[in-house]
Amino acid sequence: LATIYGIVTQGEGHIALRSAPGQGCTFEIYLPRVEEGQTAVAPPPDRDDALEGHETVLLAEDEDGVRGLVRHVLEGCGYLVLEAANGETALRAAQSYLGCIDLLVTDVVMPVMSGSELAQRLAPLRPGTKVLFLSGYTDDAMVRHGIREEDVNFLQKPFTPGALARKVRVVLDRGNPIQKIVRQQF
Repeated sequence: LATIYGIVTQGEGHIALRSAPGQGCTFEIYLPRVEEGQTAVAPPPDRDDALEGHETVLLAEDEDGVRGLVRHVLEGCGYLVLEAANGETALRAAQSYLGCIDLLVTDVVMPVMSGSELAQRLAPLRPGTKVLFLSGYTDDAMVRHGIREEDVNFLQKPFTPGALARKVRVVLDRGNPIQKIVRQQF
């Protein structure tokens, strides 16, 4: 529901809820009308050279749409993106890639291997890599998946392309290496 709410409010819409005992709940989503002939296109993101980079990012995200969006935003900012649909594939990519991997961007909750387990297993292989966790889940779910500290680099889903670009730049410039985070967390 949090993801849906975020998408609807970003689209300048709203959600109405009706509930009746024994009958369940009805959610109605209202979005602004687009007149026939108009094209509803998202405005291009503001160009901010301070958000650009040339680092290599390992992206682990099981949702195709989210993974595609993150890749598109990061490549648009100049990053080289190594893409994986789960933690196991990401770990194999990290093992076979010969260059430096500057940042791991990973979903927290994924099938096969969670984001926290991926970070733990990546730390000895790539100790200088920084990590940014993504999740649409609540704090309780985060704790169950091994993400406990307030100072862990985290971005709540849904997020805007600008918020993602800013957070990635901040983590690359000021974040702790994965090895330090893993020692503190796990």
